[in-house]
Amino acid sequence: MSNQKLFNVAVVGATGAVGEQIIRLLEERNFPIKSLKLLSSARSAGSKLQFKGQEVTVEAASPDSFIGVDIALFSAGGSVSLELIPEAIKHGAVCIDNTSAYRMDPDTPLVVPEVNIDKINEHKGVIANPNCSTIQMVAALKPLYDRYGISRIIVSTYQAVSGAGARAIDEMLRQSREVLAGNPVQPQILPVGSLPVKHQIAFNAIPQIDKFVENGFTYEEMKMINETKKIMGDDTLEVTATCVRIPVVYGHSESVYVELKQDFDVEEVKQLLADAPGIVLQDNPETQQYPLATEAAGKLDTYVGRVRRDLSNPRALNMWIVSDNLLKGAAWNAVQIAEYIAIEQN
Repeated sequence: MSNQKLFNVAVVGATGAVGEQIIRLLEERNFPIKSLKLLSSARSAGSKLQFKGQEVTVEAASPDSFIGVDIALFSAGGSVSLELIPEAIKHGAVCIDNTSAYRMDPDTPLVVPEVNIDKINEHKGVIANPNCSTIQMVAALKPLYDRYGISRIIVSTYQAVSGAGARAIDEMLRQSREVLAGNPVQPQILPVGSLPVKHQIAFNAIPQIDKFVENGFTYEEMKMINETKKIMGDDTLEVTATCVRIPVVYGHSESVYVELKQDFDVEEVKQLLADAPGIVLQDNPETQQYPLATEAAGKLDTYVGRVRRDLSNPRALNMWIVSDNLLKGAAWNAVQIAEYIAIEQN
């Protein structure tokens, strides 16, 4: 391994929740790093983060930040990605983008390594990380798509507040204390949308994630619909989604109804899921074993359970899919892509 190529790596959005997880994973996975540059907004510049026992000072991200950088992982918001990724590409960096900025760009691969890792090689300087709720669903559905074909997907999500950032977590915890103390609640953060109207998240479920679009769906729902088709490489897929924010800190849960194109055996479906990369089958109703957000939090895998044939459509399945939205839903998926690039160049 002494001849292993080492990479100059930059993490943009290093002080954010996903950025911090990316840095931790790069360390834990012993990614072949020559130098690590931590970048953020000017507001967070100057703060210090730990990497392999060393203190690294966070710098303000600028076009010149990417001189000499081989791999840049972006998680600082779509506007930052749109501004700085072209600059990073000019300097020769391969960019892995966690925002929605490039996901639906026809020239940009949208990659979940367990589903379409071969698409990475088609990149023109940037590879997009899908939406967190999309990633876990397609990872679980891929083995079924390959074996039986899929015609229709109906998904309802139960999404953790960490998907809306640290302030949303703080708001949920604060509201919970206020409700338990019998005090009035004044929502300030959720739902994140174009209107000033905010709703209580503590002890509640908010059927809105992101802004509404003209067709009555939200951007989050449209992301799931469009990204699923792109990742699967199948525009004939019929996909509909309802995305809901619930008072859970980490871990998105999804109820998925999927219509297959061929007859199936439920036990074979379970075996396919159990054998699939990155998937853990937790499905034993007799012992009340099924995926839970509290148990998926902090883990890299996607968990699937409650697998059962639909009662009204013999070619349809129902299942429950859970994953840590900051890990497989963001940081881990990005680091997986980076690892693939590193392996290809070694």
